[in-house]
Amino acid sequence: MLWYLHLCSAASIVVTHYVDRAVGTMGETEDGSGRFSEVVLKPVVTVPPSSDIQQAEQLHEQAHHFCFIANSMNFPVLCQPLIQLGEPDQ
Repeated sequence: MLWYLHLCSAASIVVTHYVDRAVGTMGETEDGSGRFSEVVLKPVVTVPPSSDIQQAEQLHEQAHHFCFIANSMNFPVLCQPLIQLGEPDQ
């Protein structure tokens, strides 16, 4: 998220709201231990109506590329962002 907010700021895209409802898939082994096999990030980002939604989506791809946590995992971390237009916070 921090990379995304930084890239948006640098591109003059104002993010008025950001929430992520990540979903993880975990498998359990015969001995009862487990591990994640995949995580899907599902951020919902709200930007003002004058924003470039396409650019906001592209910045998510770029931020995901730079993400230290996602790059450190030994399983896939996918990102399915939803960018929506909304009124700026007052």
